[in-house]
Amino acid sequence: MSDEYQIDIPPSFFAVFSDPVRQRLREPIGVVRARYEVCEDLATALVEQARILAHVEVPSEDEVLQRIHAGLRSAGSGVSPDEARWVVLRLAELLGWQTPQLDEGEAGDAA
Repeated sequence: MSDEYQIDIPPSFFAVFSDPVRQRLREPIGVVRARYEVCEDLATALVEQARILAHVEVPSEDEVLQRIHAGLRSAGSGVSPDEARWVVLRLAELLGWQTPQLDEGEAGDAA
């Protein structure tokens, strides 16, 4: 079976699924690829919502990203806490916004 996957997965996403001690993936590469596509699509889909929030409701870009992060960390979001962090950091990158300091200990850690 040839490996013809043509989407480059960034090292930052591989880190989400890597064991830092063993320096290898904790999941099969097929799972990592599928999760990357979900997370990249999610970050891209959130761009317009984040822009609207920044101009209409929320006083700062950082607060927009914090709120989106909290939502993604809640139960039922469909992403793990590590994936939620990656999605928000990718969203900030797509928007050209400053990288936020994200809280790690919020409710929903078992997502």
